[in-house]
Amino acid sequence: MNLVEGFRIAIASLMANKMRSFLTMLGVIIGVASVIALLSIGRGTQEAVRAQIERIGTNLIFITPGSIRVGGIAQAQGSAPTLTYDDARALMDLPGVASVAPVFQTSAQVIYGRTNLRVSVQGVTPAFFIARNLQVASGDPIAPSHVETGAPVAVLGANVAAQLFPDGDPIGGFVRLNNLPFRVIGVLAPVGGTGFGSPDNQIFVPLPTAVQRLARGGQFRGSEVVSQILVQANGADQIPAVMEAIRATLRERHRLLDGDEDDFTMVSQQDLIQASAQITGTLTIFLGAIAAISLIVGGIGIMNIMLVSVAERTREIGLRKAVGARRRDILLQFLTEAVTLSGLGGLIGVGLGIGMANLIRGIPVGTGTLRPVVAGDVIALALLFAVAVGVFFGIYPAFRAAALNPIEALRYE
Repeated sequence: MNLVEGFRIAIASLMANKMRSFLTMLGVIIGVASVIALLSIGRGTQEAVRAQIERIGTNLIFITPGSIRVGGIAQAQGSAPTLTYDDARALMDLPGVASVAPVFQTSAQVIYGRTNLRVSVQGVTPAFFIARNLQVASGDPIAPSHVETGAPVAVLGANVAAQLFPDGDPIGGFVRLNNLPFRVIGVLAPVGGTGFGSPDNQIFVPLPTAVQRLARGGQFRGSEVVSQILVQANGADQIPAVMEAIRATLRERHRLLDGDEDDFTMVSQQDLIQASAQITGTLTIFLGAIAAISLIVGGIGIMNIMLVSVAERTREIGLRKAVGARRRDILLQFLTEAVTLSGLGGLIGVGLGIGMANLIRGIPVGTGTLRPVVAGDVIALALLFAVAVGVFFGIYPAFRAAALNPIEALRYE
């Protein structure tokens, strides 16, 4: 018996018991559909996280201060005032650097009319809006003259503007930050995100204004302390060289000796993307492994029904052996039936899995929507695993059928 004949017999056997065959395939169908749907969601999540990181800018390097020690215990990263505005200025002329944007982070009570909010305030320079790809929806961004004079002006995030000025144009209006008047000169276009970390929920003022008026000081080595320095490289390929140049410059400015640890930390945007990819990739594998359990359960169902089929067709097996069928012919017949069950179940599961992925596409999650990515390798992996399950769980029933004695099989009632 050749393979084609084996499949023909397998299909005829399955069609003779349609409902039982379908119920047997159901475990494989659900398993394959779950694998495809969950892995597609995982892939979509990876792409969404990557896009979210890339939206904050391109080719960025994030520099944060080191940590102080209290009683010999290291405090949180960024707690030491080791980065200054002058440090940022010193990095502007390094080769491969496109822009440098120092940031001073604080918070303030903002009041307008009867509205009273606690918001995150970012002291920035004009380069910040370029590095972070932030667009002004109305009004103007912070200008160099505002930084030079320490002007009390503010650019509002989209959500802050909507809360403070629900019915009016904020441009030209005055808000009070920590009871100090600030003139609103611009409103940012919405960018998404939640919490203090989203530009939509922040207020932006000139960096010297934030340090001197809102933080009441913040001097270190004769210059304004900054919470972070964003450095934008000219290209992704230049990031390693730029990071080395930054490290050498800052170590020299901070008078660090050979063997001293850096009193600052640098992380590139590519590092963040790789770290997020590893995390989401691990979660995707975990989800796929959970879904694959359904395939294992489906394989047990295939083994069970094939053992029942062997018992029901014992006389048929004996008759086939009596007229010349070899052991390998019987083995091939029942193994082919098991693989056909799992293969057909896998094909139906592929269609169901793609349908599920498309069905949940666009469901709101946080500030975005679910966008599963159905990839060809995921479909191929699910089908291959389904067929492998059929082979693995079909071997024992097939060997059992092939090992039957023809004389005893013919006498079986």
